Amino acid sequence: MTPAEVTSLDELRLLVVVDNLTDTLSSVADGIPQSPEVLQHLPRVPVTRTHDGHPGKVVFDRFCWAGHGLSTLATGRRADTERTMLLDVGPNADLWLGNAARLGIDLAKIELIFLSHWHFDHSGALPGVVAAVSRARREAGLGVPLVDLHPDRPDQRGTLNPTGTIVLLPPEPTIDAIEAAGGRVVTHDNPHALAEDFFFGSGEIERVTAYEQGLVGHVSFRGDKSYADPLIRDERFVAAHVRGRGTTLLSSCSHAGVVNAALGARAQFRDGPVDLVFGGYHLSGKAMEARIDATVRDLEERIRPRVVAPGHCTGWRAKAALARAFAPERYGPSAVGCMYTLRATS
Repeated sequence: MTPAEVTSLDELRLLVVVDNLTDTLSSVADGIPQSPEVLQHLPRVPVTRTHDGHPGKVVFDRFCWAGHGLSTLATGRRADTERTMLLDVGPNADLWLGNAARLGIDLAKIELIFLSHWHFDHSGALPGVVAAVSRARREAGLGVPLVDLHPDRPDQRGTLNPTGTIVLLPPEPTIDAIEAAGGRVVTHDNPHALAEDFFFGSGEIERVTAYEQGLVGHVSFRGDKSYADPLIRDERFVAAHVRGRGTTLLSSCSHAGVVNAALGARAQFRDGPVDLVFGGYHLSGKAMEARIDATVRDLEERIRPRVVAPGHCTGWRAKAALARAFAPERYGPSAVGCMYTLRATS
């Protein structure tokens, strides 16, 4: 692809539907383009009491549930036209659909569901979510949603634990089940434009750094066969470009390395500035934690993003190191229900 195939946006909104963390109370610095979950609910909640002229609204019973996984609703706007896609769906449909209802998401607007990689905490809810989105779009008189998958699908995956046991994820949903749910499945292992050129979907992420060498101990299964699979080559990222701000990277798990993913996203948009680095950085667990210092160094010195927004599988040790390097002015960690709003500056 050439960068011209994905055009700049006037606005990009990222709503976190599933993440490991819930936190609506912590503040971020002025200028961080993030709003907490509570602000997503307040406009839709009625006033129940007042005090000294101030309206009171009950919101705590509406908060989203946290769960191990990640799902992000991305809406891009160019002039008066908007396109909405969903990056990953989390581990189960009850979690995703419950949070979507709490957040007031209009399922009919989701025209594309993009899977970053075949891991159940990102893919498990696909049949249920696709069915719900397809039904909503049909009732609204709209076409079936597109479901963008990598063609190299394993049956199941897991990671070798230090105890010697492979901690397995549940089996991956089948492509037949996803199609039966009402999605129109397309498979891509190459870079391509998404949602009428509003977003960019990568192919295999180039491994550039010396230290980002995949997920230690990772194993994949196909039928009765198993094999060591640390590189997880089916992993893909999504990127978008907001006019005047630069490139936003959505890297759901960063098994290829968040620095490698950021380098790939930046190169797609003529090596311009990186605005937001959002998603799971996967620097948790002893083997992966050895990469924290090098990752933070390269993010500071090579990528130089305006804001880092780590979530999901990043891990508390890596978040602490990132906060030391980027907080407060450049640190806005992900939590379920929060919104990032990136508006063009020129």
